[in-house]
Amino acid sequence: MAQNSSKTAIVTYADAGVDIDRAARTKKRIKYLAHKTFTRGVLSEIGGFGGLFAIDKSKYVDPVLVSSVDGVGTKLKVAFEMKVHHTIGADLVNHCVNDIAVQGATPLFFMDYLATGELEPEVAEKVVEGLAEACKHNGCALIGGETAEMPGFYPPGEYDLAGFIVGVVEREKIVTGKTVEVGDVILGLASNGLHTNGYVLARKLLFEVAQYTPESYVNELKGKVGNELMKTHKSYWPSVKRLVDGECVSAMAHITGGGITDNLPRVLPRGMAAVIEMGSWPVLPIFEHLQKLGNVPKDEMLRTFNMGIGMLLVVPSKKFKKAQTVLERAGEKAYTVGRIVKGERKVMYT
Repeated sequence: MAQNSSKTAIVTYADAGVDIDRAARTKKRIKYLAHKTFTRGVLSEIGGFGGLFAIDKSKYVDPVLVSSVDGVGTKLKVAFEMKVHHTIGADLVNHCVNDIAVQGATPLFFMDYLATGELEPEVAEKVVEGLAEACKHNGCALIGGETAEMPGFYPPGEYDLAGFIVGVVEREKIVTGKTVEVGDVILGLASNGLHTNGYVLARKLLFEVAQYTPESYVNELKGKVGNELMKTHKSYWPSVKRLVDGECVSAMAHITGGGITDNLPRVLPRGMAAVIEMGSWPVLPIFEHLQKLGNVPKDEMLRTFNMGIGMLLVVPSKKFKKAQTVLERAGEKAYTVGRIVKGERKVMYT
């Protein structure tokens, strides 16, 4: 008769694929990077169960908190293939900053969620470096986050990244769109590429239809495909803040998934519509090339990509010149792309 062994093999968490000590060393480096973004409102240390932040009551009479959460989508697939990770963190922060900027909110603090199968310290540090640099640029504190190691859940070399932001705005200065009127001018702020939207279609067209690689040089783009796709999502907050402070805008829309077609109506009041004049701004070469590769219908392009406009501003006609001056001084490329007309929350193209 077989004898049962009285000894059981010792199995540790590291044997299962999670190295707690390695994670602790990585988090120590992350803590250092986050500390460089701290502002006066931060009350807690990195590593606590929750991040603490105090609003400066001397600056606000009736402060309202504005929050948002987002990711960077399948742009991550390009980052994995190119092994470029430092810009992904900036993409995420700037996307979230823009989302609350359209309501006039000053970013206060940011938190991230980084999940992977097996933690690669060098990759995690590069991602967080990007997060920290963008937070500092936007005057936002990186006060915490979660680094989750889940063996078997993600393919080797891949990860997911999400971000959470909280900002503040004086109640009477919230940009809601309720004051939008017929005759208001629509200004478009230039994007520098795809930002973080439309990558499923872009990757299909570039890597499957055209059979490019990230290293392929494309004459129409005047550069390599990978470099074009990894251009960092732009933050408009430094310029938008000046417009909000100068009371120059009635509404703003961050042009992300859904393009101009779906995003501008979100900030229009009942009875208002928008006319957008095609050809009033330069469409970036990447979008023209994508459309050509897939013979993509114009309507589809306008609902999938930003087409060269990263943010739209609705400006009262009497504030138009002032807004132009503010944007010029901020070094922001702006184009007069349309106007507000009577209608029911939709975009019409001419």
